[in-house]
Amino acid sequence: MIKVAFVASEAAPFAKTGGLADVAGSLPKALKKKNVNISVYLPLHAKVASTYREQMTLVGKTSVQLGWRTQYVGIMHLHYDTIDYYFIDNEFYFKRHLLYGNGDDAERYIFFSKAVLAAIKHMLKKPDIIHTNDWHTAAINTLLDHYQKYDAFYKDIKTVFTIHNLRYQGTFDPYILDDFMGIPMTYFNDDALKFYENVNLLKGGIVFADAVTTVSKSYAKEITFPYFGENLEGVIQKYADKLYGIVNGIDTELYDPKSDPNLPINFDMRCLKRKKDIKMYLQEKYGLPLDPDVPVVAMVTRLVDMKGLDLVAFVLDEMLSLGIQFIVLGTGDKTYEDMLKDFHYRYPDQLSARIYFDQYESHAIYAGADIFIMPSLFEPCGLSQLIALQYGTLPLVRQIGGLKDTVIPYNKYTGEGNGFGFLNYNAHELLFTLKEALDLYHDHKTWTALMKNAMKADHSWKKSSEEYLVIYRKILGI
Repeated sequence: MIKVAFVASEAAPFAKTGGLADVAGSLPKALKKKNVNISVYLPLHAKVASTYREQMTLVGKTSVQLGWRTQYVGIMHLHYDTIDYYFIDNEFYFKRHLLYGNGDDAERYIFFSKAVLAAIKHMLKKPDIIHTNDWHTAAINTLLDHYQKYDAFYKDIKTVFTIHNLRYQGTFDPYILDDFMGIPMTYFNDDALKFYENVNLLKGGIVFADAVTTVSKSYAKEITFPYFGENLEGVIQKYADKLYGIVNGIDTELYDPKSDPNLPINFDMRCLKRKKDIKMYLQEKYGLPLDPDVPVVAMVTRLVDMKGLDLVAFVLDEMLSLGIQFIVLGTGDKTYEDMLKDFHYRYPDQLSARIYFDQYESHAIYAGADIFIMPSLFEPCGLSQLIALQYGTLPLVRQIGGLKDTVIPYNKYTGEGNGFGFLNYNAHELLFTLKEALDLYHDHKTWTALMKNAMKADHSWKKSSEEYLVIYRKILGI
C-alpha cells in the first residue's frame, strides 16, 4: 500500500479561500478509496472551528530552527470522514484572521514546510510520497532535497507537486534561504530557486519534484507558452517530461441535488421542474421580482481580474437589457465590488450583488440559476463549472484551461453539449454567446436535454484519482 503525506495550506471544511481547499478536502478521500494510505497535513489556522478543535488530540511536540529562532511545533490529530488529518499548531504563525496576505507569509509557510518534515520524523510516519500543493508548501521539495543528503530518515521519499495557479509563486528576498530555510546559498542559482534577483519557492517546487501536475490537461499545455507561463515557461518547458495535467473533480456527495441539505427543495433529472422552485426561492431571498420563467444568470466567484470581471463590466448594461436576472456572490478587489454595487443600485429588479461569501447560499445559487458564467482571463481548472453541471445549470465559459476540458459547447447540428463557450477574451463574444444561450433557453425541449447532458457527466474524482495513482506508481517504480 502506497503511503502518501498530502500537504496543503488549506482544506475544506476546516479553512478555505479557494479551489485548493476543495481539492485538498476531496482528493485524499478519493485516493483512500483506491487503497492509498493517505494522511493530510495542514496549518492549525485560527479559522478552524472549535467543533473540529474539540475532537483533536495532541500526538506530539517538536521544534524547528528558523535562523536563530527555535519554534514550537505542536502536532494535533483529527480523524475525520475516513482521513487522518495532522494540524501543525503554532499560534505565533497561524493565529491570524487571514490565511495569506500577511507581511511574514514567507516565514509562516517555510515554518509550516519545515514543521511537516519534522512532524513525520517525530511520529516515525515516513511516507513513500509527499504530495505538495502550490507555493505555500513547495519549500518541502527543496528542503527534502537538502535533508536527503544528511539524514537517512528522509532518503527515498518521492515528491509530487501540484500547481493550482501559476500566478502565485512565492517570490522573496534571497536571505530566506539561510535565515528561514537553513539551506546553503548554492541553491540560489538559475537551476534551482533563483528567479531574476529573488528566490521563487514555486520554481523550487517544480525543479525538485519527481512529478509535477497541474489541474487540467489544457492548462498543462498553456503554461509552456509565455502568455500563460507567468515568466516560468522556460522552467516548465525544461521539465515538461515530468509534467502532467489532471482535471480536478468535485465531492459529488457534497454537491448532490438529490440530497443536498443546503437546497430549499431537492431534485434530480426526473424532476427538473423543481429547479424553478429554487429559482423563486433565490428571487425572494435576494429581493428580485418573482418570475419562474425569467432566465437567471449567476456567478459565484472571487472578484478578481482572472475571473473575467472586466468583460462583464463592459457589457453588463447590454446583458441586463436582454431581460435576465443576474446574481453574483463573492468578494475580491474593491474595484469590482464597487462596480457590482453600482449596478445593484441602478438595476434593483434585475441584479443582486451579494458582496460576501457563504458556502451554504452558494449551493442554492448553483442549483437555482439557469446559466452560470465564467468568462475567465485564464482558468487552471475551475470548480464552479463542475458544480453547476452537477445541478443542471448550464455553464457559459471562455474556452480556456480547465473550462475547455470540462464544458462542451452546444452543437445545434448534433444536439451534443452541456454548456456554451467562446474563444477570445472579448466582451462582445461573451454577450453574443449569452444571446445564443438565451434564444435556446426558450426552446424547452432542447434546454431540458442539455440540462440532462450536464447532470449525466461524471464530475467525481473517480477517474482523476486513478490518474494520480498512476503517477504515484510511476515515480515509485512499482
